[in-house]
Amino acid sequence: MEARNSIWVHSYLSPCGELKLGSWGDKLCLCNWAVEKHPGRVDRRLQEGLGAVYEEGLSEVVRRAIGELDEYFRGERKVFDIPLLFVGTDFQKRVWNLLAEIPYGQTLSYGEMAARLGMPKAVRAVANANGANAISIFAPCHRVIGADRSLTGYGGGLEAKKFLLELERGESLFREK
Repeated sequence: MEARNSIWVHSYLSPCGELKLGSWGDKLCLCNWAVEKHPGRVDRRLQEGLGAVYEEGLSEVVRRAIGELDEYFRGERKVFDIPLLFVGTDFQKRVWNLLAEIPYGQTLSYGEMAARLGMPKAVRAVANANGANAISIFAPCHRVIGADRSLTGYGGGLEAKKFLLELERGESLFREK
């Protein structure tokens, strides 16, 4: 099943929305929202970048990802062990690798991320790279918020972002007034 020209994809129904998981070789390359703001953009980038096509199937990597997501949503997992494959520009990969360093239950602003990358004026570029993240939750772009600490755009929608942040904090942080 692990053909190098196939990205094995499988749906996963999370408590905050449906995700499409995908693996290429022995790495997870996709954990994207089924309903997304820019349909097809991530799929095209992955398929073109890897010279591969999507095939429905449950690879061992996707099985492991499902297990880790189940543990995460039960509050039993704070760190993921699945090897990730980022497909994008060098800058995007730097941003996505930095996402993976944001500790569970903590947040950073886009400006703070830009500063950590040594590019304090690149706030918009960091925000755009976050928006292009193909491996949601595993590369936790939901942990990036606005400079005023507000919730800002998220591929899975603001309700999913709120859900994930509250799950990680173990409380309802963003209560409606």
